[in-house]
Amino acid sequence: MANKASRSIRDQIELLKQRGVIIHDQKAAELHLSCISYYRLKGYWWEMQCDKDRHLFAEGACFEAVIAHYLFDKELRLILFDAIESIEIALRAKMIYHLSQSYGGLFYADSSLFVDESLYRQHLRDLKEEFMRSGEVFAKEYKRKYGIWERGCCVALAEQPDAWIVFEVATFGTLSKMYKNLRHQLSEKSRIANDFGLNRHNELSSWLEAISCLRNIVAHHSRVWSRG
Repeated sequence: MANKASRSIRDQIELLKQRGVIIHDQKAAELHLSCISYYRLKGYWWEMQCDKDRHLFAEGACFEAVIAHYLFDKELRLILFDAIESIEIALRAKMIYHLSQSYGGLFYADSSLFVDESLYRQHLRDLKEEFMRSGEVFAKEYKRKYGIWERGCCVALAEQPDAWIVFEVATFGTLSKMYKNLRHQLSEKSRIANDFGLNRHNELSSWLEAISCLRNIVAHHSRVWSRG
């Protein structure tokens, strides 16, 4: 597509007016557009347009309503992130506890506990990369003492970090995928689901997948409100 010329904030406001947007407070609009990009706000006025091809707004559309939608979405993201944080921390704790009690602190390195071998190897690569790039003190101390964690394993099995260490910096996406790939016959998989108030582990896997997707949206400050 052809590149468009950059517009000044005042030109952006004039363009919105030409397209039918009512602006009650010009200076407030200028301030908002100096802190929130025009392109970012487009997602919040999309539903106000009566002709999306020509970018024309319906009668009564006002800039203040756009900002109200934006601020609502911002608050919604904060609420969601707070809830997701609790779920993420609880998932770490429950996976570590139930699986390490039965299979030891290096359960994540035991391929027999997982359904798909290729996914298992990917889990190990992800865990390694997330741990090795971590700036947490405990991760730095491990790297100082044992060196680089090569290809999901160390020179000696005893030198691999226990799950309660490595899981602390594992992403929610990695943890949720590991949980889903656990063998269905494992009683620990069902116990973890039960701890979250669910009767079946596949229900928890489905919820975790959805929450992981939502977490990525929230963490990147993307729009949650009216997301099609």
